[in-house]
Amino acid sequence: MKQSTNIAVIGTGYWGKNLVRNFNNLDSLHTVCDSNPDTLKKFLEQYPGVKGATSFQDVLADTEIHGVALSTPAPTHYLLAKQAMEAGKDVYAEKPLCLSEKEGVELNALAQSTGQVLMVGHLLWYHPVVLKLKELVDAGDLGQIRYIYSNRLNMGLLRREENVLWSFAPHDVSVVLGLTGEMPEAVRAQGGNFLNQNIADTTVTLLNFASGIRAHIFVSWLHPFKEQKLVVVGEKQMAVFDDTAPWEEKLKLYPHSVDWKGHMPVAHKAEGKLVSVTQDEPLRAECAHYIECIETRQIPRTDGQEGLRVLNVLNACQASLDQEKKILISDFTKELSADYFSHPTAEIDDGVQIGKGTKIWHFSHVLSGSTIGENCNLGQNVIVGPDAVVGNGCKIQNNVSVYTGVLLEDEVFCGPSMVFTNVMNPRSAISRKNEYCKTVVRKGVTFGANCTIVGGIEIGQYAFIGAGAVVLKDVSDFALMVGNPARQIGWMSRYGEKMNLPLTGTSEYVCPHTGDKYKMIDGKVELAG
Repeated sequence: MKQSTNIAVIGTGYWGKNLVRNFNNLDSLHTVCDSNPDTLKKFLEQYPGVKGATSFQDVLADTEIHGVALSTPAPTHYLLAKQAMEAGKDVYAEKPLCLSEKEGVELNALAQSTGQVLMVGHLLWYHPVVLKLKELVDAGDLGQIRYIYSNRLNMGLLRREENVLWSFAPHDVSVVLGLTGEMPEAVRAQGGNFLNQNIADTTVTLLNFASGIRAHIFVSWLHPFKEQKLVVVGEKQMAVFDDTAPWEEKLKLYPHSVDWKGHMPVAHKAEGKLVSVTQDEPLRAECAHYIECIETRQIPRTDGQEGLRVLNVLNACQASLDQEKKILISDFTKELSADYFSHPTAEIDDGVQIGKGTKIWHFSHVLSGSTIGENCNLGQNVIVGPDAVVGNGCKIQNNVSVYTGVLLEDEVFCGPSMVFTNVMNPRSAISRKNEYCKTVVRKGVTFGANCTIVGGIEIGQYAFIGAGAVVLKDVSDFALMVGNPARQIGWMSRYGEKMNLPLTGTSEYVCPHTGDKYKMIDGKVELAG
C-alpha cells in the first residue's frame, strides 16, 4: 500500500467519482467507500490496488487512513464528519459543511479540540482565475468595490433532496464573502418552485454589506443554456470571470470610467483586456491542498470557519425565501445563538457564534466568523477574531487580542495584556494576510500577565506560562515556562501547583489536592489512567 498521505473517499456519485480520480492521480487514494457493492466493484476494477469498503465504520477503524473526503448528501455531513474527527481522521466535506449553524459550530469546536483538519469543498477558491481576481481586488487594481453579481445557470442536474439555492449558490456565496472580506448586513431571496412545490428551481439573492457593497446571485437549473459568470464592478475597473469561456479568455478587465459634466454622469467605455492566468484543474488543486493541510497541519483556505460563514448566509437566504421578507443577519444569528451577556459598549459582529452563559464586558469586540464557547468570560478591551476559535470555559482578561489563526481549547486562562502574534515578519507596507500562522493552545493552559506567544507553535495541555515570559517554540503538556526567551523550570499540575518532578528521566507524582496521578516517562508528563 502507498506510503503517502492516505485518503478514503466516501460516496462515489456525481461528484465523488471526480474526487476518486483526483486523489488517485495524486497518489493518495487508499480506500473507496460506497454502500452499493456493485458500484464499489466497478471502482476497484478501475483503480487496482485501492481498498474498498461498504461500511463507514470500517473506514474509521482503518489506522492507515489519515483523512476522509465526504461526497455524500449534505444531511449526512454532520454525523460523518463528527465520527471521523472523533476517530482521529482529518475531514474534507463537499459543500455545504452541514445544514445547521449549531452543527457547524459543533464541528468547528470539535476540530479545534481534536486538532483535526476540517475543510469544506468550496471549489472556486482553488480556481486560478478566482485567486487572480482576489489578488487584483486586494491590490486595489479595481479600486473600491461597488457591486458584484454572479450567475450560475444550467439546464438539468435537477435534485429532489435540496433546492437550487443549496445546490448551486454555496460556491458563489463563498466567493462574494471572500472578495468583500465581510459578512452581509442583510439578505433578501426570492425564488420559484416549478417542478416541485417544496423545492425552488430558481432563486435570486440580494446581499447588502455595511461597506456599501451590493451583490446579487442568480442560480437556476431551468435555464436554456449554461452560464457561469462573475462580474466585479469597481470604481477603477470592472472584472468579468466567465467560466464557460476558453481558458485564455476566462478573465477580462474593463477600464471603463465615468465623468461628471454639468451635473450629468458621462460613461467612457474602454476595450476589455484579457488577463493571463496559469491553467490548472481546480479540483486537483483543491485535493492537493487538502493533502498539504494534512501533512503540514496548516489551516485550509476553505476551513470550517469559512464553511460556517457561508452556512450562516445560506440559512438566512432560506429564511428569506420561506418568510418572503428581508432578513437581517444580526437578528438571524442572534436567534441561533444561545443566551449570553454582552455589555452595551461591546461590539459583536455578524456571523459570530457565542455559547450559553458567556459574558463579554466593556469595549470588547468579537469580529466576524469567530466562535466562542459556553461559560466564557471576556474582560474589558478584549478583541477576538476575525475567525478565531475560543473553547468552553475560557477566561480572557483585560487587553488581550485573540487574532486570526489562534485556537483556544477549553478552560484556557489568558492573563491581563498577554499577547498572541500571528505573523512572523510583519511590515506595515506589506500585506501578509495570507501568511497568518496557526497557534494551538490545548486545554487548561494558563498564560500569565504580559507574556508573549510567538505564532506558529503549540502549547500543550495544562502548561503554565509565567508572567512576562516570551515563548518562541512548542511547549510540552504540564510544563512551567518562565523568562525571555522562555525556558522550562518545572511541571504544573491540573490543580495549578508545581509538581515535585525532575525535568528529565522517569518519575511519578500524586497531587495532594485532587489525588491525580502523574507519570513522567522520557521527559514527558502525562496523567496516569
